[in-house]
Amino acid sequence: MEIEIRRTFDLLDHLVVNHPKDDILAGKVNGEWVRYSSHDYYKFAHFLAYGFLEMGLQPGDRVVTISHNCPEWNFVDMALAMARLVHVPVYPTLSTENYLHIFRHSEAKAVLVSSKKLLGHIKASLEKMDNAPKVFTMNQVEGVTRILEILKLGIANRDKHMATIEQNKRDISPDEWFTLIYTSGTTGAPKGVMLSHRNMCSNFIAHSKVNIVDSSARAISFLPLNHVYERSLNYHYQLLGVSIYYAENMGTIVRDIHDVQANIFCAVPRVLEMIYDKLYAAGKDLQGLKKKVYDKAISFGEKYDFTKPHYSPWTRFVHNFYDKNVYCKWREKFGGAPEFTIITGSSAIQLRMLKLFGAANFRIYEGYGLSETSPVIAVNNPHDHLVRLGTVGPILEGVEMKFADDGEILTRGPHVMLGYYKDPEYTAQVIDEDGWFHTGDVGKLVADRYLKITDRKKDIFKLSAGKYVAPQIIENKLRESDYIDQVMVVGENEKCAAAIISPNFNTLHYWALKHNLHYRSNIELIQLPEVNKKMKEVVEEYNQEFAPHEQIKSIKLVSEEWTVESGMLSPTLKIKRNVLLEKYKSVIASIYNREEETKGGLFSAFRSIELPSIKFPGRKD
Repeated sequence: MEIEIRRTFDLLDHLVVNHPKDDILAGKVNGEWVRYSSHDYYKFAHFLAYGFLEMGLQPGDRVVTISHNCPEWNFVDMALAMARLVHVPVYPTLSTENYLHIFRHSEAKAVLVSSKKLLGHIKASLEKMDNAPKVFTMNQVEGVTRILEILKLGIANRDKHMATIEQNKRDISPDEWFTLIYTSGTTGAPKGVMLSHRNMCSNFIAHSKVNIVDSSARAISFLPLNHVYERSLNYHYQLLGVSIYYAENMGTIVRDIHDVQANIFCAVPRVLEMIYDKLYAAGKDLQGLKKKVYDKAISFGEKYDFTKPHYSPWTRFVHNFYDKNVYCKWREKFGGAPEFTIITGSSAIQLRMLKLFGAANFRIYEGYGLSETSPVIAVNNPHDHLVRLGTVGPILEGVEMKFADDGEILTRGPHVMLGYYKDPEYTAQVIDEDGWFHTGDVGKLVADRYLKITDRKKDIFKLSAGKYVAPQIIENKLRESDYIDQVMVVGENEKCAAAIISPNFNTLHYWALKHNLHYRSNIELIQLPEVNKKMKEVVEEYNQEFAPHEQIKSIKLVSEEWTVESGMLSPTLKIKRNVLLEKYKSVIASIYNREEETKGGLFSAFRSIELPSIKFPGRKD
């Protein structure tokens, strides 16, 4: 039975009719996988939709969710869409100021958080509001209504609201606004991107066609579902009938992939960097011939382009040798699948890593897009053998793309957002009168087909984990310190933000005198341990005002004063970023030499609820 996917919730009918699986969604509860069938998914989403209506929420009301990945996120997402409510999924790691801005700007009527810890994280924001939204939790938190109560409310009042939801499912237009996604802006306050069902559906349907997996596949999901990229892939998997298992936390990814025998996942470059570092480090513990073979396997793999249709007999022989002795052992750690499909984007990934993973049959396919474009503009296409390493692939079907005179990438089509919420002026700046969205990125076509990103028009950059950092905001704040004259925040495609600081030497000289420090020049002064400790303390004070991913994790002091005369500042006293990046290239390279890992988890008890029967589409009974 053909189900036309025009709205996101059409996936529910599609799944029960075409992919009635026992494990369409799964998550960890107390260390054990709890699986939900396609029919479970359908029922939970509908009963929650009835519950939201019984709460008195009105069409168009905004509901914020702050949650780690879990099956229940999908229940809420679909229920909100069917109830004509606007889903506002938000990162669980924002600053108090950003949460406050989002709650106020979106005029949220309700906020759903997954745990007591996250509730505590947003408490300061809620206390600053005159009309704070109603708060619900997934886990049991004393004194707070649990979402299971909304579910029970929906079950008890299903006869009252069933007709309304069914009417909504018939009447909701693909062009109706259904989600609000907040993304970093250069002015500091997050911008609210309004997306319609058509925006999202046209995009995930198109990029599902370039995939090489089917309903027999199992996916591991660990990137935040509030991010448009992982969310779109989440719909993509559901369209294909792929089982989705949500990793327990970032530290259990490899174990979880192994446990469920997953063979596809989405990852940002930082995650792949962590895996690469571990594979590389494993060779250090080997000795003798084993170490030589291991090291040569890495060296060979870093030059191997898996997209080439033909290799010489000798190259094939060498590859087979390393595969049997090294690469196959890597795959065994991930569950032993003969090949893994990995979709990546958000920031650039090193070419040598693409080649090494590809040699071991971890096939990484890069794509490119933005929240404003729902999100994919271009992606490498293994289905049609249109893959070129070092590019983000050909333009997606149904997407128009062209270059402005300065090389900026422009795009037009059903994937382009409705606009920025409450900001028609900025919307008009980025979407011209002919409907072209101006991405702010500069690129070119390779071989007249494959898009390559070459530069950014905007200073804003992404970390390798996919999080945006607006450096000017942080720099302006740090320059408030008496100890800092000039500063440049760096971290493009790196694991964390760092800062190159030119101190205010007048202040620093006075501080050094008070502490009886001896030096003969500014070069000697900035090398003193006491000075570096002091400057780190200064930066740490300001870090408290930033979101975790924006915080400066490392600093390097430089002795030069940045001036207009030296060419480091513009006539309006703004730092010349490109000049400084080139001058301090070696300094920046020395900064990124450590790892960080994040952990998270979610307990849910949806399985404790006994659901009454419900009529499913495609069944006469």
